[in-house]
Amino acid sequence: MNNVSLKDLKVGDQGRVTGFGEGGKSYRRKLLSMGLTPGVEFSVTRYAPMGDPVEVLVRGFRLSLRKDEAGSLLIEKI
Repeated sequence: MNNVSLKDLKVGDQGRVTGFGEGGKSYRRKLLSMGLTPGVEFSVTRYAPMGDPVEVLVRGFRLSLRKDEAGSLLIEKI
């Protein structure tokens, strides 16, 4: 298993959500409602010019996440 942070992935890299780290329950619920459930695979499609937010392709749609907020995701690089 190769656990990394979303911040460590580059454009074109793929990852899989393995769980959630420390953080607020409300934000975890928001991520789950946006389709970022454990086991789902995604790819990084682009970063904003200053590196925040990051856009990922998950379940056929593009989702933008602030890097700090996305830090609560535990992911595995695939």
